[in-house]
Amino acid sequence: MRRGLLGLCVAFAALIVATLACSGNSDSSAPATGAQTVTSAEGLNIRYQSRPDPPQSGSNAIEVSVTDRNGAPVTDATVTAVFSMPAMPAMNMPAMRSDAPLTHAGNGTYRGTGQLSMGGTWNVNVTVSRGTETLGTSRFSIVVK
Repeated sequence: MRRGLLGLCVAFAALIVATLACSGNSDSSAPATGAQTVTSAEGLNIRYQSRPDPPQSGSNAIEVSVTDRNGAPVTDATVTAVFSMPAMPAMNMPAMRSDAPLTHAGNGTYRGTGQLSMGGTWNVNVTVSRGTETLGTSRFSIVVK
């Protein structure tokens, strides 16, 4: 039983590696490495960047720049980046989540640290809010090495 499960895990891991290797950057829906700019439905320009780029397992410096539809920096918001990876039951892995609150560093730039526990594709949700009002959101995926 163990040998069969181990073989299934190895095959699944090989499938993931092959999928990542075959996905080219020509597709605009391909996961970003560490930089992403999105104009939210609310008209905010939200630019996400991580260091190192591409992001790596462990601690990553996160920087998000927020400007309004006129290009003016948004300086009085609360900005949070939430990283999530869905559960992988075949590999006995639960869903993972990491919240990274970002601090305003000046001129509409917000910085913080994101902890990513493993390599793979992570979903990122950047939320810009003021009080209880959500000003804008940006959703995309990154590939962590």
